[in-house]
Amino acid sequence: METSNPVFQDSTFRPSPYAIPGEAMTVNGTIHKTGILLLCVLATSLWTWNRFYTGGPEAIGGLILVGAIGGFVMALVTTFKKEWSPFTSPIYALLEGLALGGISAFTELRWPGIAVQAVMLTFGTCGCMLMLYRTGVVRATDKFKAGILAATGGIALIYVASFFLGFFGIQIPGIFGNGLIGIAFSFVVVGIAALNLVLDFDFIEQGAANHAPKYLEWFAAFGLMVTLVWLYLEILRLLSKLRSRR
Repeated sequence: METSNPVFQDSTFRPSPYAIPGEAMTVNGTIHKTGILLLCVLATSLWTWNRFYTGGPEAIGGLILVGAIGGFVMALVTTFKKEWSPFTSPIYALLEGLALGGISAFTELRWPGIAVQAVMLTFGTCGCMLMLYRTGVVRATDKFKAGILAATGGIALIYVASFFLGFFGIQIPGIFGNGLIGIAFSFVVVGIAALNLVLDFDFIEQGAANHAPKYLEWFAAFGLMVTLVWLYLEILRLLSKLRSRR
């Protein structure tokens, strides 16, 4: 099994000879853990949002930085220490909520209503991809996985290159603007992020079938959150480009 989500690796859900009946990972258990992480993200994002509208932009600048850096660090810790995921995954979600709430508030100030639209589109996309996966319309075949892996890696390289080029005042032309090329690029990235959900669903299902340890429900929920956060940010970016053309 292979997924383009860097959180999930081939060794993650190997059958455990120590699995205890009734204590193995299940799909329903992973869904419940994902719900808890979503509530964590929602709680801190709403708190940051409220601080923005009561204290102004200067009240949340530090929170966004703490959330972004802290979330990245906790993501690395969770990825390399999967057995810690019951504790590190909620911390990651809480920190990520700080960053998402602040980013959403700044964007909402410029384009009212955009945050709600992005949230609805994110969950709507997730639901559609789950339905397509469950009905077999979209199958996580080896070729499909390889294609999404390559596309995701290509996008990551573009973002990394853009980040380092920015230190020299160089920008990759077109893709980050609100022109047709930039909008097309965002549509492609949103599509790739959505297809990553299919691979994650498949990986979780296979993990449950292999009777992986119970704590990996938290790890799997964390992996889904990574994809959902990416999808939300890309949808928010796309909507911002579309709004700025009006």
